[in-house]
Amino acid sequence: MILSHGQLAPIQRASARAASLLTLALLGLSIQAAHAFPDYPVTGAQRGTAQKVAEAGVPLSELAPNAPDSYTVKRGDTLWDISKLFLRSPWRWPELWGMNLQDIRNPHLIYPGQLLTLVKSGGRARLVFGGGSGGTVKLSPRVRAGDGDLGPIASIPLHLIEPFLNDAVVLDSDTLARAPRIVAGREGRVLLSRGDTAYVRGDLPATRDWRIFREARPLHDPSSGEILGYEAAFVGNAEYVRPGETRTDAKGATEIVPATFTLSSLRQEASIGDRIAQAPVRDYRNYVPRAPDKPIEGRIISIYGDGLSAGQNQIVALNRGVRDGVERGHVLSVLRAGERLQDRADPLKTTLQLPDEAHGQLFVFRVFDRVSYALILSAETAVRPGDRFTPP
Repeated sequence: MILSHGQLAPIQRASARAASLLTLALLGLSIQAAHAFPDYPVTGAQRGTAQKVAEAGVPLSELAPNAPDSYTVKRGDTLWDISKLFLRSPWRWPELWGMNLQDIRNPHLIYPGQLLTLVKSGGRARLVFGGGSGGTVKLSPRVRAGDGDLGPIASIPLHLIEPFLNDAVVLDSDTLARAPRIVAGREGRVLLSRGDTAYVRGDLPATRDWRIFREARPLHDPSSGEILGYEAAFVGNAEYVRPGETRTDAKGATEIVPATFTLSSLRQEASIGDRIAQAPVRDYRNYVPRAPDKPIEGRIISIYGDGLSAGQNQIVALNRGVRDGVERGHVLSVLRAGERLQDRADPLKTTLQLPDEAHGQLFVFRVFDRVSYALILSAETAVRPGDRFTPP
Protein backbone atom coordinates (compact mmCIF):
# COMPACT_ATOMS: atom_id res chain seq x y z
CA MET A 1 0.00 0.00 0.00
CA ILE A 2 1.31 3.47 -0.88
CA LEU A 3 1.55 5.88 2.09
CA SER A 4 2.34 9.61 1.89
CA HIS A 5 4.94 11.22 4.18
CA GLY A 6 4.78 8.32 6.66
CA GLN A 7 7.32 9.79 9.08
CA LEU A 8 6.23 13.42 9.26
CA ALA A 9 3.55 13.49 11.93
CA PRO A 10 2.02 11.20 14.57
CA ILE A 11 -1.26 10.91 12.71
CA GLN A 12 0.60 9.78 9.60
CA ARG A 13 2.65 7.27 11.57
CA ALA A 14 -0.62 5.95 12.92
CA SER A 15 -1.96 5.90 9.39
CA ALA A 16 0.90 3.66 8.32
CA ARG A 17 0.08 1.27 11.14
CA ALA A 18 -3.58 1.42 10.24
CA ALA A 19 -2.91 0.57 6.62
CA SER A 20 -1.28 -2.68 7.71
CA LEU A 21 -4.34 -3.58 9.78
CA LEU A 22 -7.11 -2.67 7.39
CA THR A 23 -7.09 -5.91 5.43
CA LEU A 24 -6.92 -8.57 8.15
CA ALA A 25 -10.64 -9.27 8.23
CA LEU A 26 -11.59 -10.69 4.87
CA LEU A 27 -10.87 -14.37 4.17
CA GLY A 28 -10.85 -16.21 0.80
CA LEU A 29 -13.74 -18.03 -0.80
CA SER A 30 -12.56 -21.59 -0.41
CA ILE A 31 -13.28 -23.84 2.54
CA GLN A 32 -9.62 -23.74 3.52
CA ALA A 33 -9.76 -19.97 3.74
CA ALA A 34 -12.47 -20.16 6.37
CA HIS A 35 -10.12 -21.49 9.01
CA ALA A 36 -6.53 -21.34 7.80
CA PHE A 37 -5.77 -17.60 7.94
CA PRO A 38 -2.90 -16.91 10.35
CA ASP A 39 -3.26 -14.91 13.54
CA TYR A 40 -1.65 -11.50 13.73
CA PRO A 41 -0.18 -9.91 16.91
CA VAL A 42 -2.41 -6.84 17.06
CA THR A 43 -2.87 -5.24 20.48
CA GLY A 44 -6.11 -3.63 21.57
CA ALA A 45 -4.48 -0.20 21.50
CA GLN A 46 -3.15 -0.73 17.98
CA ARG A 47 -6.54 -1.91 16.79
CA GLY A 48 -8.24 1.15 18.28
CA THR A 49 -5.72 3.47 16.66
CA ALA A 50 -6.17 1.74 13.31
CA GLN A 51 -9.94 2.11 13.41
CA LYS A 52 -9.75 5.81 14.31
CA VAL A 53 -7.18 6.65 11.66
CA ALA A 54 -9.01 4.58 9.03
CA GLU A 55 -11.98 6.91 9.37
CA ALA A 56 -9.82 9.93 8.49
CA GLY A 57 -9.77 9.14 4.75
CA VAL A 58 -6.90 9.57 2.29
CA PRO A 59 -4.48 12.51 1.96
CA LEU A 60 -5.60 14.98 -0.71
CA SER A 61 -2.39 14.19 -2.60
CA GLU A 62 -3.69 10.66 -3.18
CA LEU A 63 -6.78 11.83 -5.09
CA ALA A 64 -6.77 11.36 -8.87
CA PRO A 65 -5.93 14.60 -10.74
CA ASN A 66 -9.45 14.87 -12.15
CA ALA A 67 -11.35 13.35 -9.23
CA PRO A 68 -14.91 14.76 -9.31
CA ASP A 69 -16.57 16.36 -6.30
CA SER A 70 -19.48 13.97 -6.75
CA TYR A 71 -20.47 11.06 -8.96
CA THR A 72 -23.75 9.28 -9.66
CA VAL A 73 -23.25 5.54 -9.89
CA LYS A 74 -24.24 4.06 -13.24
CA ARG A 75 -25.33 0.62 -14.28
CA GLY A 76 -22.25 -1.41 -15.21
CA ASP A 77 -19.90 0.46 -12.86
CA THR A 78 -17.64 -1.56 -10.57
CA LEU A 79 -15.90 -0.70 -7.31
CA TRP A 80 -12.62 -0.75 -9.21
CA ASP A 81 -13.95 1.71 -11.82
CA ILE A 82 -15.02 4.14 -9.12
CA SER A 83 -11.75 3.69 -7.23
CA LYS A 84 -9.80 4.66 -10.36
CA LEU A 85 -12.07 7.67 -10.83
CA PHE A 86 -11.22 9.10 -7.40
CA LEU A 87 -7.78 7.70 -6.51
CA ARG A 88 -4.26 7.66 -7.90
CA SER A 89 -3.88 4.28 -6.21
CA PRO A 90 -7.25 2.51 -6.56
CA TRP A 91 -6.29 -0.14 -3.99
CA ARG A 92 -6.66 2.55 -1.26
CA TRP A 93 -10.43 2.14 -1.48
CA PRO A 94 -10.82 1.28 2.25
CA GLU A 95 -9.19 4.58 3.26
CA LEU A 96 -11.24 6.56 0.76
CA TRP A 97 -14.38 5.31 2.50
CA GLY A 98 -12.90 5.72 5.98
CA MET A 99 -13.42 2.00 6.56
CA ASN A 100 -12.57 0.46 9.88
CA LEU A 101 -12.02 -3.27 10.29
CA GLN A 102 -15.73 -4.00 10.68
CA ASP A 103 -16.50 -2.09 7.47
CA ILE A 104 -14.08 -4.26 5.52
CA ARG A 105 -15.85 -7.36 6.82
CA ASN A 106 -19.19 -5.89 5.75
CA PRO A 107 -18.50 -3.35 2.99
CA HIS A 108 -20.95 -0.76 1.75
CA LEU A 109 -23.41 -1.90 -0.88
CA ILE A 110 -23.44 0.62 -3.69
CA TYR A 111 -26.30 0.73 -6.18
CA PRO A 112 -26.78 2.39 -9.58
CA GLY A 113 -28.40 5.78 -9.10
CA GLN A 114 -26.71 6.56 -5.79
CA LEU A 115 -24.83 9.84 -5.41
CA LEU A 116 -21.28 9.60 -4.05
CA THR A 117 -19.76 12.81 -2.69
CA LEU A 118 -16.13 13.62 -1.92
CA VAL A 119 -15.80 15.37 1.46
CA LYS A 120 -12.50 17.20 2.09
CA SER A 121 -11.39 18.27 5.55
CA GLY A 122 -8.09 18.76 7.35
CA GLY A 123 -6.02 17.85 4.31
CA ARG A 124 -7.79 14.53 3.82
CA ALA A 125 -10.73 13.26 1.78
CA ARG A 126 -13.48 10.72 2.28
CA LEU A 127 -16.22 9.41 0.02
CA VAL A 128 -19.76 9.37 1.42
CA PHE A 129 -23.26 8.66 0.18
CA GLY A 130 -25.52 11.57 -0.72
CA GLY A 131 -24.70 15.24 -0.35
CA GLY A 132 -21.98 14.80 2.24
CA SER A 133 -23.68 16.65 5.10
CA GLY A 134 -24.60 13.71 7.28
CA GLY A 135 -21.74 11.24 7.03
CA THR A 136 -21.97 7.76 5.57
CA VAL A 137 -25.12 5.70 5.37
CA LYS A 138 -24.82 1.94 5.08
CA LEU A 139 -27.60 0.58 2.90
CA SER A 140 -29.05 -2.88 3.17
CA PRO A 141 -30.19 -4.75 0.04
CA ARG A 142 -33.73 -3.52 0.69
CA VAL A 143 -32.79 0.16 0.86
CA ARG A 144 -31.91 1.15 -2.65
CA ALA A 145 -31.46 4.45 -4.34
CA GLY A 146 -32.63 4.78 -7.91
CA ASP A 147 -32.85 2.51 -10.95
CA GLY A 148 -35.57 0.28 -9.60
CA ASP A 149 -34.50 -3.22 -8.67
CA LEU A 150 -30.92 -3.19 -9.94
CA GLY A 151 -28.55 -5.04 -7.65
CA PRO A 152 -25.42 -3.57 -6.06
CA ILE A 153 -22.39 -3.01 -8.24
CA ALA A 154 -19.64 -5.63 -8.18
CA SER A 155 -15.97 -5.27 -7.26
CA ILE A 156 -14.94 -6.29 -10.78
CA PRO A 157 -17.02 -7.26 -13.86
CA LEU A 158 -18.81 -10.47 -12.86
CA HIS A 159 -19.33 -11.64 -16.43
CA LEU A 160 -15.56 -12.01 -16.76
CA ILE A 161 -15.19 -14.38 -13.81
CA GLU A 162 -18.58 -16.15 -13.63
CA PRO A 163 -17.54 -18.86 -16.13
CA PHE A 164 -14.50 -19.57 -13.97
CA LEU A 165 -16.47 -19.59 -10.70
CA ASN A 166 -19.03 -21.96 -12.23
CA ASP A 167 -16.67 -24.25 -14.14
CA ALA A 168 -13.20 -24.32 -12.61
CA VAL A 169 -12.30 -27.44 -10.63
CA VAL A 170 -9.18 -27.03 -8.50
CA LEU A 171 -8.17 -29.83 -6.12
CA ASP A 172 -5.32 -30.82 -3.88
CA SER A 173 -3.69 -34.23 -4.35
CA ASP A 174 -5.64 -35.91 -1.54
CA THR A 175 -9.00 -34.66 -2.78
CA LEU A 176 -8.17 -35.75 -6.33
CA ALA A 177 -7.19 -39.24 -5.17
CA ARG A 178 -10.46 -39.61 -3.22
CA ALA A 179 -12.76 -38.09 -5.86
CA PRO A 180 -15.70 -40.39 -6.73
CA ARG A 181 -15.77 -41.65 -10.31
CA ILE A 182 -18.38 -42.67 -12.87
CA VAL A 183 -18.20 -46.46 -13.19
CA ALA A 184 -21.16 -47.20 -15.48
CA GLY A 185 -24.06 -45.84 -17.46
CA ARG A 186 -27.51 -47.27 -18.02
CA GLU A 187 -27.70 -50.01 -20.67
CA GLY A 188 -23.94 -50.25 -20.84
CA ARG A 189 -23.42 -46.78 -22.29
CA VAL A 190 -19.86 -45.50 -22.28
CA LEU A 191 -20.56 -41.94 -23.48
CA LEU A 192 -23.26 -40.07 -21.57
CA SER A 193 -25.42 -37.11 -22.57
CA ARG A 194 -27.61 -34.62 -20.76
CA GLY A 195 -30.42 -36.40 -18.89
CA ASP A 196 -28.63 -39.76 -18.82
CA THR A 197 -28.14 -41.77 -15.65
CA ALA A 198 -24.63 -42.29 -14.31
CA TYR A 199 -23.56 -44.70 -11.59
CA VAL A 200 -20.85 -43.38 -9.30
CA ARG A 201 -18.56 -45.11 -6.83
CA GLY A 202 -16.83 -43.31 -3.98
CA ASP A 203 -17.34 -41.41 -0.75
CA LEU A 204 -20.49 -39.39 -1.47
CA PRO A 205 -22.14 -37.08 1.06
CA ALA A 206 -25.80 -36.51 0.27
CA THR A 207 -25.26 -33.23 -1.55
CA ARG A 208 -27.48 -32.51 -4.53
CA ASP A 209 -25.17 -30.61 -6.88
CA TRP A 210 -21.94 -32.05 -8.23
CA ARG A 211 -19.51 -31.20 -11.02
CA ILE A 212 -18.01 -33.67 -13.47
CA PHE A 213 -14.37 -33.28 -14.45
CA ARG A 214 -11.48 -35.09 -16.11
CA GLU A 215 -7.82 -34.71 -17.03
CA ALA A 216 -6.70 -33.03 -13.82
CA ARG A 217 -3.37 -31.41 -14.63
CA PRO A 218 -0.81 -30.46 -11.99
CA LEU A 219 -0.15 -26.82 -11.17
CA HIS A 220 3.62 -26.56 -10.72
CA ASP A 221 5.27 -23.82 -8.72
CA PRO A 222 7.36 -21.91 -11.31
CA SER A 223 10.12 -21.41 -8.74
CA SER A 224 10.42 -24.82 -7.07
CA GLY A 225 8.63 -27.18 -9.45
CA GLU A 226 6.49 -28.44 -6.55
CA ILE A 227 2.90 -29.47 -7.33
CA LEU A 228 0.61 -26.97 -5.58
CA GLY A 229 -2.70 -28.43 -6.75
CA TYR A 230 -4.57 -29.84 -9.73
CA GLU A 231 -6.71 -27.97 -12.25
CA ALA A 232 -9.25 -30.19 -13.99
CA ALA A 233 -11.21 -29.86 -17.23
CA PHE A 234 -14.88 -29.11 -16.54
CA VAL A 235 -17.27 -31.59 -18.21
CA GLY A 236 -20.66 -30.70 -16.75
CA ASN A 237 -23.01 -30.92 -13.80
CA ALA A 238 -24.79 -33.85 -12.18
CA GLU A 239 -27.53 -34.23 -9.57
CA TYR A 240 -27.40 -36.78 -6.78
CA VAL A 241 -30.45 -39.08 -7.00
CA ARG A 242 -29.94 -42.15 -4.84
CA PRO A 243 -27.19 -43.29 -2.45
CA GLY A 244 -25.11 -46.36 -3.03
CA GLU A 245 -24.59 -49.13 -0.51
CA THR A 246 -22.45 -52.09 0.40
CA ARG A 247 -24.41 -55.29 1.01
CA THR A 248 -24.08 -59.06 1.19
CA ASP A 249 -25.60 -61.26 -1.51
CA ALA A 250 -27.33 -64.61 -1.06
CA LYS A 251 -24.01 -66.44 -1.13
CA GLY A 252 -22.49 -64.24 1.56
CA ALA A 253 -20.27 -62.27 -0.81
CA THR A 254 -19.91 -58.51 -0.43
CA GLU A 255 -21.17 -56.42 -3.32
CA ILE A 256 -21.04 -52.68 -3.90
CA VAL A 257 -24.05 -50.83 -5.30
CA PRO A 258 -22.91 -47.48 -6.77
CA ALA A 259 -24.82 -44.23 -6.22
CA THR A 260 -27.17 -42.95 -8.91
CA PHE A 261 -26.81 -39.54 -10.57
CA THR A 262 -28.59 -37.69 -13.37
CA LEU A 263 -26.48 -35.58 -15.71
CA SER A 264 -28.18 -32.18 -15.58
CA SER A 265 -25.99 -30.15 -17.96
CA LEU A 266 -22.89 -30.88 -19.99
CA ARG A 267 -20.18 -28.86 -21.68
CA GLN A 268 -19.08 -32.03 -23.48
CA GLU A 269 -20.05 -35.71 -23.35
CA ALA A 270 -19.31 -37.42 -20.05
CA SER A 271 -17.71 -40.84 -20.05
CA ILE A 272 -16.86 -43.77 -17.82
CA GLY A 273 -13.88 -42.85 -15.64
CA ASP A 274 -14.78 -39.18 -15.30
CA ARG A 275 -14.70 -37.98 -11.71
CA ILE A 276 -17.03 -35.75 -9.74
CA ALA A 277 -16.63 -33.12 -7.03
CA GLN A 278 -19.12 -31.18 -4.96
CA ALA A 279 -20.21 -27.95 -6.62
CA PRO A 280 -18.98 -24.95 -4.59
CA VAL A 281 -21.34 -22.46 -3.05
CA ARG A 282 -21.63 -19.52 -5.43
CA ASP A 283 -20.41 -16.46 -3.60
CA TYR A 284 -20.49 -13.23 -5.58
CA ARG A 285 -20.10 -10.92 -2.58
CA ASN A 286 -18.20 -7.72 -3.13
CA TYR A 287 -14.68 -7.70 -1.78
CA VAL A 288 -12.89 -4.48 -1.02
CA PRO A 289 -10.06 -3.70 -3.51
CA ARG A 290 -6.94 -3.26 -1.39
CA ALA A 291 -3.23 -3.93 -1.22
CA PRO A 292 -1.98 -6.84 0.91
CA ASP A 293 -1.11 -5.84 4.46
CA LYS A 294 2.27 -7.58 4.25
CA PRO A 295 4.79 -8.36 1.49
CA ILE A 296 3.49 -11.13 -0.77
CA GLU A 297 5.62 -12.10 -3.73
CA GLY A 298 5.26 -14.96 -6.15
CA ARG A 299 4.94 -15.97 -9.78
CA ILE A 300 2.18 -16.65 -12.26
CA ILE A 301 1.71 -20.40 -12.73
CA SER A 302 -0.42 -20.42 -15.85
CA ILE A 303 -3.00 -18.67 -17.98
CA TYR A 304 -6.46 -20.14 -17.43
CA GLY A 305 -7.47 -21.94 -20.62
CA ASP A 306 -3.93 -23.02 -21.57
CA GLY A 307 -2.88 -19.73 -23.14
CA LEU A 308 0.80 -18.92 -23.59
CA SER A 309 0.22 -15.26 -22.74
CA ALA A 310 -2.65 -13.10 -21.56
CA GLY A 311 -3.93 -9.55 -21.53
CA GLN A 312 -6.54 -7.46 -19.79
CA ASN A 313 -9.65 -9.31 -18.53
CA GLN A 314 -8.06 -12.76 -18.66
CA ILE A 315 -7.51 -15.04 -15.67
CA VAL A 316 -4.19 -16.26 -14.28
CA ALA A 317 -3.23 -18.77 -11.59
CA LEU A 318 -0.82 -17.60 -8.85
CA ASN A 319 1.56 -19.71 -6.77
CA ARG A 320 0.42 -18.19 -3.48
CA GLY A 321 -2.73 -18.89 -1.47
CA VAL A 322 -4.34 -18.70 1.95
CA ARG A 323 -1.29 -20.06 3.76
CA ASP A 324 0.72 -17.17 2.28
CA GLY A 325 -1.77 -14.49 3.38
CA VAL A 326 -3.51 -13.98 0.02
CA GLU A 327 -7.13 -12.84 0.28
CA ARG A 328 -9.95 -12.10 -2.11
CA GLY A 329 -9.85 -8.44 -3.06
CA HIS A 330 -6.07 -8.14 -2.97
CA VAL A 331 -4.61 -6.03 -5.76
CA LEU A 332 -1.17 -7.06 -7.01
CA SER A 333 1.30 -5.67 -9.53
CA VAL A 334 2.70 -7.86 -12.31
CA LEU A 335 6.39 -7.36 -13.02
CA ARG A 336 8.19 -7.92 -16.29
CA ALA A 337 11.67 -9.36 -15.82
CA GLY A 338 14.41 -6.88 -16.59
CA GLU A 339 16.68 -7.65 -19.53
CA ARG A 340 20.28 -8.78 -19.23
CA LEU A 341 22.59 -6.93 -21.58
CA GLN A 342 26.16 -5.83 -22.01
CA ASP A 343 27.36 -2.28 -21.47
CA ARG A 344 28.68 -1.63 -24.97
CA ALA A 345 30.51 1.52 -23.89
CA ASP A 346 32.45 -0.44 -21.28
CA PRO A 347 35.70 -1.95 -22.61
CA LEU A 348 35.10 -4.91 -20.29
CA LYS A 349 31.59 -5.44 -21.73
CA THR A 350 30.16 -5.70 -18.23
CA THR A 351 26.84 -7.54 -18.01
CA LEU A 352 23.98 -5.40 -16.73
CA GLN A 353 20.78 -6.70 -15.16
CA LEU A 354 17.99 -4.19 -15.67
CA PRO A 355 15.41 -3.98 -12.87
CA ASP A 356 12.01 -5.64 -13.11
CA GLU A 357 9.27 -3.20 -14.14
CA ALA A 358 5.56 -3.26 -13.26
CA HIS A 359 3.45 -3.70 -16.37
CA GLY A 360 0.02 -4.67 -15.08
CA GLN A 361 -2.31 -5.16 -12.14
CA LEU A 362 -4.22 -8.19 -10.85
CA PHE A 363 -7.36 -8.53 -8.71
CA VAL A 364 -7.55 -11.75 -6.67
CA PHE A 365 -11.06 -13.24 -6.70
CA ARG A 366 -10.61 -16.92 -5.77
CA VAL A 367 -8.27 -18.29 -3.12
CA PHE A 368 -7.29 -21.85 -2.28
CA ASP A 369 -4.78 -23.14 0.24
CA ARG A 370 -1.71 -22.87 -2.00
CA VAL A 371 -3.05 -21.38 -5.24
CA SER A 372 -5.05 -18.25 -6.11
CA TYR A 373 -6.77 -16.97 -9.23
CA ALA A 374 -6.75 -13.36 -10.33
CA LEU A 375 -8.26 -11.22 -13.07
CA ILE A 376 -5.85 -9.08 -15.08
CA LEU A 377 -7.13 -5.53 -14.55
CA SER A 378 -4.56 -3.91 -16.83
CA ALA A 379 -1.54 -4.96 -18.84
CA GLU A 380 0.86 -2.79 -20.82
CA THR A 381 2.44 -5.87 -22.39
CA ALA A 382 1.57 -9.56 -22.51
CA VAL A 383 1.40 -11.34 -19.15
CA ARG A 384 3.14 -14.73 -19.20
CA PRO A 385 3.61 -17.72 -16.90
CA GLY A 386 6.62 -17.07 -14.69
CA ASP A 387 6.01 -13.33 -14.43
CA ARG A 388 6.54 -12.09 -10.89
CA PHE A 389 3.88 -10.35 -8.80
CA THR A 390 4.20 -8.13 -5.71
CA PRO A 391 2.02 -5.70 -3.74
CA PRO A 392 1.38 -2.52 -5.77
